[in-house]
Amino acid sequence: MSKDTSTIAAPRLKTQYKTVIASDLKKKLELSNIHQVPVLEKIVINVGLGRSKDDKKVFESVRNTLRKITGQQPVDIMAKKSIASFKIRAGMNTIGMKVTLRGNTMYEFLDKLTNIVLPRVRDFHGVSAKAFDPRGNYSLGLIEQSVFPELTFEDIAQTHGLQINFVIGGSDPVKSRALLEGFGIPFEKSAKESNNG
Repeated sequence: MSKDTSTIAAPRLKTQYKTVIASDLKKKLELSNIHQVPVLEKIVINVGLGRSKDDKKVFESVRNTLRKITGQQPVDIMAKKSIASFKIRAGMNTIGMKVTLRGNTMYEFLDKLTNIVLPRVRDFHGVSAKAFDPRGNYSLGLIEQSVFPELTFEDIAQTHGLQINFVIGGSDPVKSRALLEGFGIPFEKSAKESNNG
């Protein structure tokens, strides 16, 4: 029997974006058109294997982490250039893995990241406000995977970091920060912001 997708509720943040966040951003950023409001297009989570590229335990740990925290099968990132000193051959060696999230899955991951994962980071004071590129895409690094609730003690025996990249359409750093703040991402306060309360 096929699943009736019409009864499945849209993710909380997706609904919130359409009903509240987008119109709030239009006013806050003084945009003339709702279509000028920045849009989160996709989230790409990747892990570089670095010197551990030939270590099967690390390889499997990374694959397992990405599969469990995203619900998707990770894709291998192959070397684009040959680097003799690292014994890397272009197109032959896997130097990392990544997962690309879009649509409902992307919003569900973002909700979990904001409300469960980031608060579990030790000594967390907010994410860096300096990790935007000129187009407004944002990159967030986590030192280890243990902050994800899906992972068991065995899953974190081989620790590794991961990079979470937010690809944002029609934006710049100012607009993107406003969008991510609208979704609940907490940015660390600069000395100036702290003094202003």
